Amino acid sequence: MEAVMRVTDTIKSFRETRLAALRPPTEFFDYQRISRPSDFNQATQRITYNTRYFSGNYVLIIALLAVYALLSNPLLLIALGFLVGGFIAINKFGPEPMQMGEHTVTQKHLYTGLFVIGIPLLFFASPVMTFFWLVGASGVLILGHASFIEPGIESEYASVQDTV
Repeated sequence: MEAVMRVTDTIKSFRETRLAALRPPTEFFDYQRISRPSDFNQATQRITYNTRYFSGNYVLIIALLAVYALLSNPLLLIALGFLVGGFIAINKFGPEPMQMGEHTVTQKHLYTGLFVIGIPLLFFASPVMTFFWLVGASGVLILGHASFIEPGIESEYASVQDTV
């Protein structure tokens, strides 16, 4: 019960911090504000401002790309489901030793069996490649969007607001 409360508190704080910062799609996909930066300095300034301003939208993009990566790699989905399901099943059904014939099966034996099957399965599912694809795809999308979208007028007043 305590774990459920921690999870709900974590989700609530995530919703309050990141998802509250979601900008509307009309503002995020405003094609009239798209322009090529004149130099590297201007691109850096745009990226700095836009990554803070659209942070909620960028977190949503990363989450959607992660879901797509898992769904497009079914072996990885099966391996993660096997490992997570195995951990849950062992913690729920196998905390005390069981007698099977003349052998005693402990929780340590169950975890060893889970790792012997799950780790090679996870290795063949190539999670490292999926992780680097996720980092690369989200980096290209986020940096591309952040550098080509002109900051709004409110960005001009951000420095004035900090001094007041």
